[in-house]
Amino acid sequence: MLDNSPKFPALPAAPGVGYKPQHFSDILNDAAPVEWLEIHAENYMGDGGRPIAQLRHLSEQFAISVHGVGLSIGGETELDADHLARLKHICNWLQPESFSEHLAWSTHDSHFLNDLLPLPYTKATLSRVADHIDQVQEVVGRQMLLENPSSYLAFDESTYAETEFLDEVAKRTGCGLLLDVNNVFVSATNLQIDPYAYIDAFPLARVGEIHLGGHDEETDDHGAPLLIDSHGREVADPVWTLLDYTLERSGVRPILIEWDANIPEWAELAAEAERAANALQKVPA
Repeated sequence: MLDNSPKFPALPAAPGVGYKPQHFSDILNDAAPVEWLEIHAENYMGDGGRPIAQLRHLSEQFAISVHGVGLSIGGETELDADHLARLKHICNWLQPESFSEHLAWSTHDSHFLNDLLPLPYTKATLSRVADHIDQVQEVVGRQMLLENPSSYLAFDESTYAETEFLDEVAKRTGCGLLLDVNNVFVSATNLQIDPYAYIDAFPLARVGEIHLGGHDEETDDHGAPLLIDSHGREVADPVWTLLDYTLERSGVRPILIEWDANIPEWAELAAEAERAANALQKVPA
């Protein structure tokens, strides 16, 4: 059985960025202030080739976080055994300092949906998610971090608050949590809740990694603000303010800058990481 005692990844409590191959040379020449890199597992499930070779090279100099987007942890069907085996293979040869997935579902029958869809927070969902996480941790042989989602609607049938649900999942499975502060801000705006109250209720002691990303601002059919978690631009100022509030309560944590669309030049991405470094420096020891 997997040891479910509390433990956290060995990522540096410093800025990291989501790795993109076009930044390979820039990172090798001058990565400052970035001290670790995150990859999407599904981009590295092949055997050999330049992407694998470059990743092996980077892993000799940087701590690596593996972030999965395709397990469908919240799906009603069984986890895909082939996908799980490929994930185990990546973790076996790469030996990442962190491995994470989303609290979401993305499969229906044999079809894969290109989105991370929300869940109702009920006892049945809790049992299913916990069983899936137990299976993942057993197969992969390491603790998983579970990320809070960005939400655009809420379910009337939910009987848990999201923070309560995440805390209970972590208690049952021994998984850690990945706190995406941008997701908190997006969800709070869309669902008209207080993002600071959400942070106050979040089980911060279980957080092994923090994510930040950009979002797009739109309006719904009634003219109300609607935020889209796009990862296609710089982090918004209100999200940085929410990060400061979070770090005051959590203490220093590894912070990742996600930028997955409209990829900028390395200098712009490094500047976002520098802003994360400044936020960490303000946190009392």
